[in-house]
Amino acid sequence: MNIKIQYNCLDINWNDVSNILKEVGMAYFEGKIHKKAFENSHTVVFAFDHDKLIGFGRAISDGVYQAAIYDVAVLTEYQGKKIGASIIDSILKLIPTCNAILYASPGKEIFYEKQNFKKMKTGMALFINSEKMKMKGFTE
Repeated sequence: MNIKIQYNCLDINWNDVSNILKEVGMAYFEGKIHKKAFENSHTVVFAFDHDKLIGFGRAISDGVYQAAIYDVAVLTEYQGKKIGASIIDSILKLIPTCNAILYASPGKEIFYEKQNFKKMKTGMALFINSEKMKMKGFTE
């Protein structure tokens, strides 16, 4: 395994991004939608094994004191190999003065707790499709 981290959106196959999100059970859209989301983000991180995209994540931020981390995903066969932790660490290094929030896929909370994230007591969400998010276990 030869892991390379990339901090920009150059030469990304956005259909691969969509397929990885789909594979791991996260929300996914057409590749062009993910392209726009990542390009509009403050921080992007892509992980490759040689030339194969294996994971990624992004943060939206003011770059000063607040950030939100989204779309952290790693191909199933690469999970458990510290790739996700490396993606999170890489994002956090680029927003060192920021508080960071995220919402984890149900069942993945333990991974983020290992990265020193804490459950929030006052976190709230207003989702476009609130019933779907409730059925998926994101809200009460």
